[in-house]
Amino acid sequence: MKNLLRISVFLRPYIWQVTASLVLLLTLTGLNLLVPRIIQSVIDIGLVGRQTANLLRSALILFALGIGSAALNLFHRYISEWIAASVGYDLRNRMVDHIQYLPFAYHDHAQSGQLISRCIEDVRSIEKFAGSSIAELVRFAFLSVGILFVMFSINPTLAVISLLPIIPLIIMTSSFGTKIGALFFAVDSAIGDVSNRLQENVTGIQVVRAFARESYEIERFDTANKKVFTTWVKVIDEWAKIMPTTNWLTLLSTMLILWFGGQMVMDGKLTIGTIVAFNAYILMLAEPAQALTGLVNAGGEAAAGAQRVLEILDVAPAIRSKAGAVVLPTLRGEVEFRGVDLIYQDERNASLRGINLKVEPNRVVALIGPTGSGKTSLINLIPRFYDASEGALFVDGHDVRDVELNSLRRQIGIVLQTSLLFSDSIKNNIAYGRPDAAMEDVIAAAKAAQAHEFIEVLPDGYETVVGERGVTLSGGQRQRVAIARALLMNPRILILDDSLSSVDTQTERLIQSALDTLMEGRTTFVIAHRLSTVRRADLILVMDKGQIVQRGVHADLLRESGLYKEIHDLQLAGVFQNASRLSAE
Repeated sequence: MKNLLRISVFLRPYIWQVTASLVLLLTLTGLNLLVPRIIQSVIDIGLVGRQTANLLRSALILFALGIGSAALNLFHRYISEWIAASVGYDLRNRMVDHIQYLPFAYHDHAQSGQLISRCIEDVRSIEKFAGSSIAELVRFAFLSVGILFVMFSINPTLAVISLLPIIPLIIMTSSFGTKIGALFFAVDSAIGDVSNRLQENVTGIQVVRAFARESYEIERFDTANKKVFTTWVKVIDEWAKIMPTTNWLTLLSTMLILWFGGQMVMDGKLTIGTIVAFNAYILMLAEPAQALTGLVNAGGEAAAGAQRVLEILDVAPAIRSKAGAVVLPTLRGEVEFRGVDLIYQDERNASLRGINLKVEPNRVVALIGPTGSGKTSLINLIPRFYDASEGALFVDGHDVRDVELNSLRRQIGIVLQTSLLFSDSIKNNIAYGRPDAAMEDVIAAAKAAQAHEFIEVLPDGYETVVGERGVTLSGGQRQRVAIARALLMNPRILILDDSLSSVDTQTERLIQSALDTLMEGRTTFVIAHRLSTVRRADLILVMDKGQIVQRGVHADLLRESGLYKEIHDLQLAGVFQNASRLSAE
């Protein structure tokens, strides 16, 4: 319940609409309460007293009440559903906005399918409850108070007798709400697992087909889907237990009214019209009472959804601009690491230890070393994807933790090993960092990235829409579009994360030519496994186990006995082996 109360803050912008909805509900309740009293008048005065005028007047009043109630109900339904849709809209936007700024450490462990499920399924359950279910609960509360007031004013003794079965009904409903909330949390988690399985299967369909693992993936999905089914069956089981009981208790209340009320009528203590009106009030109370378990069910589902939503919203963005952060001017490109250590969340061992490094502007720094040596961890600190656990990183003398985050990242260009393109036009992919860029600037960036020629021959040129993650382009084409995207940003600091590791020799020459253009006049950090890529760097850093174990230029490092020379000799031996094999063939 407390999670739903926290989510209720999203109703604050719509306080006037909520107020209007409550006023309409109160008015509708008042109109409904008049109907049994009019029926009482018809029986006691119109029928028993044989007053035709009363019958006609009562019929006209009932007709007017029906028309008025229908109109008010229409307005109320529209307003309540509009409020629900608005809350859902705001909550989804808030979640996506929050997810954008969650730390990379969170995304390292979060499952994308679970995040999608929480943004869609869980918000939908909250939206549904905020619409019809809350309105029904409020209507039930208003109606119950009104009915109780009228019933006790008519005959307190009969009111107490008729309400005796309602007490166990309230207790049962409260217990049901506690159980159902936990069950719906399990259902929502299971749905999230199904969403995650499906997302992984769709994005990895090429790997699935390549290894003929379709049956395995079907079985994995079936296992997750079966969990949804079994948890839903538990919900249905609880529902099946309580529904017959609630129906029986409300029927028992009606039976008590008819028996004891009938005796009072025969004893002359009540009129026939009064007992009919009293019974009508009981039936009016019975309908929402029977629906109460359904409302509690919807509330349990919404509470579970709210808990899962708040689990995301409660995660504070660990990396953000602090109050009074300095907006960086145009950078010169100096980067300095001072005693930097980095330990990732939930890990014991440091990924970086004691990094001390100063890079002058417009220098090319190459990082090389075995997998897991800390190369990517080091460059991830520059755009502040992570913060150093110890020490500090400075850009042009500014501690990156003291500067406005966007002013830092706008001056850093990144080209990854597997560059992600969005399902959009090539033009929009290139202009992703500068959506207001002129077309001539986009074309100029594509030409510099050696991408203009292949873009020109595509069906719609720069307006060609690429598939999800850019799968309709080759690896080399995607990489050149990514380089054009970085070029258009005109960054002062450039990060190239193993951009040539998975392309053929011809494509490598094209991309290398594009990279040479991209690196001109910028401070560049290059991660590479091929020595041919790094040998022209101004500074080569050899990393191992989170430390810089060697630094220098290519020629000097070859003269040393160390890891760099070992890597060089291994790669050189591989080249000779390949050449010998080709000669033999």
